[in-house]
Amino acid sequence: MSIDVKPPTARRGRPRQSEASAAAARARIVEATREVFAEHGSHGLSVALIIERAGIARPTFYRYFANADEPLQQVLDASDLALVNGLQAALDAANNEIEMALNGIEAYLTWAHGHGKALRPLFAELHDSSSTVSPHREKTLNVLRERLIARFEKIGRPAPPAIDIDVLLHAFEYVGFRVAMAAPGDGVDDAWARMTMARIALVLLGTEADLDSARSVLPGLLRPAPPIA
Repeated sequence: MSIDVKPPTARRGRPRQSEASAAAARARIVEATREVFAEHGSHGLSVALIIERAGIARPTFYRYFANADEPLQQVLDASDLALVNGLQAALDAANNEIEMALNGIEAYLTWAHGHGKALRPLFAELHDSSSTVSPHREKTLNVLRERLIARFEKIGRPAPPAIDIDVLLHAFEYVGFRVAMAAPGDGVDDAWARMTMARIALVLLGTEADLDSARSVLPGLLRPAPPIA
């Protein structure tokens, strides 16, 4: 007597997700994380807020990320990379010291405008040792300092002291933050930012000759002396 053995019935479950769908889901979560981070900072970030903003179920979030910090790391990595690559391209395109300063300013402003309100927690948490943001920003500023020093060496000029470069970068951070958070009509705009950043860059990193050359390129770089009474 023969026994008929039926093949096992395939278990029905969740259909296999395509790579494109998985990438889209991750991107949606990361974008929601960026938005929540812009509003609440890293200390106010939570999985609950992220899934609410993304409009997804909690299991969907945990399919891709273990906690709220993981997508935040992607947000911060993208921010750091955009600034470093933007500044490097600006330096590479410069033919002289004045162009280095002006191109670097444009790179910073482009980066700041690309972040909008997200620049508030990036700036606010830069020196917050309890924040995930702080080590990211410090690492990025270190890379930017190294790139600037390397550029000076490439053009055959002594690099300014590292502390002067640090002051420059932190000043640029502040100016970018003010522009990104500016309200209409408060006088904080790109024109103000460019002139302010140019003054800072030329005084901290430039020479007297650089300053003289820049005055012909940037009318109004130095404020006129007050009239003698």
